[in-house]
Amino acid sequence: MSAERPSWQAVFSEALDRAHLATPEQVVALVDDAAASLGVAVEVYLTDLGQRELRPVRDLGGAPLDAEGSPGGHAFTRVEITAVRDGDRAALWVPVLDGTERLGVARVALPAGTDPADPDVRRHGWTLASLIAHLVVSKQHYGDRFHRVRRAKPLSVASELLWQLLPPAVFACDRAVVAALMEPYDQVGGDGYDYAVDDDHAYVAVFDAMGHDLPAGLTTSIALAATRNARRSGAGLLAAADLADRNIAGHRQGALMPFATAFLARLDLETGELEHLSAGHPPPAVVRDGRVVRMLEGGGRTPLGMGPPSGPPTSTSTTRLEPGDRVLFYTDGVTEARDPHGVEFGLDRLAELIEHHERAGLPAPETLRRVMRAVLDHQHGKLQDDATLLMLEWTTTGQARLLPEP
Repeated sequence: MSAERPSWQAVFSEALDRAHLATPEQVVALVDDAAASLGVAVEVYLTDLGQRELRPVRDLGGAPLDAEGSPGGHAFTRVEITAVRDGDRAALWVPVLDGTERLGVARVALPAGTDPADPDVRRHGWTLASLIAHLVVSKQHYGDRFHRVRRAKPLSVASELLWQLLPPAVFACDRAVVAALMEPYDQVGGDGYDYAVDDDHAYVAVFDAMGHDLPAGLTTSIALAATRNARRSGAGLLAAADLADRNIAGHRQGALMPFATAFLARLDLETGELEHLSAGHPPPAVVRDGRVVRMLEGGGRTPLGMGPPSGPPTSTSTTRLEPGDRVLFYTDGVTEARDPHGVEFGLDRLAELIEHHERAGLPAPETLRRVMRAVLDHQHGKLQDDATLLMLEWTTTGQARLLPEP
């Protein structure tokens, strides 16, 4: 007579206890042990930083899955628990999420005869995937295993620096969604973004420094650190831009004048009032009901590091959003991407794609992923400049599209 299997709750509790003393390399064995005691087998795949493929954690260098066109890719792009069958056995492809950021997927092979449509089975699979996400995020700070898995290509030193400073690519709460994406992820040097959501406000920032090398990455890092420092000290957008301006200018060497364009914004999550400031940056687009309704103009000053010739602006600009509005921030590496014939990707094409995916009901992270893929395809896979997209959504319903339905 076979021994009775432990409960899912007991297995998860034991796995969490063991995780306190586990290295990143030991996470695979930890998950294997937990899965085996439940009669299931698990394979974990993490997305590369460009979100184009899903790479196996167990087998470094093993064959990746395409982020599109496979059951695992479907689970990843649509954030859905996807069932597949192999004879009398079934498996679940389950999204692996850090909060609402898509880290990858887990293939959970179920015991023979298990119904993959059983709500309890699907809920347990979802909880197991959530445990895996917790282990990946908590352990990636202490070793390189997960960083190596997610790199389809080696990173430049400038990219290494910037990726350590950036917040997670996706965040959602009860009133807002923030999603961001940067390319080329392995060579990005001058672009960057930041955000924070506290109390009743969401803050976002996008940066684009002169150049595409390590000095550009240092300029962006200064701009990001200075505006973050000002924000955490309780300062407003004007003071944040001024602090970044002075710190970038203070690191000037010789005749070289480093600078960064930036767009800073602060959203009141109660009223929808968006305060914004542009430092020589392209104006973001407001998307409402599947179409671009306005560009965020006004509140302008010179780029950070150049020093306003007649002093900083005395006020910012404000725009009132409506529930469900999405604000798309971007750098000129998106709109100025050129095909081999010199044709720019352009703002009109960007707006058309955003509107198309908005009408399709895609969540913000997937919309950005598909738009960025279109930008890469426009330049035949090789960007000539850093390209960054960031979307801020003021919503009480968009969050539901970021989590699977167990």
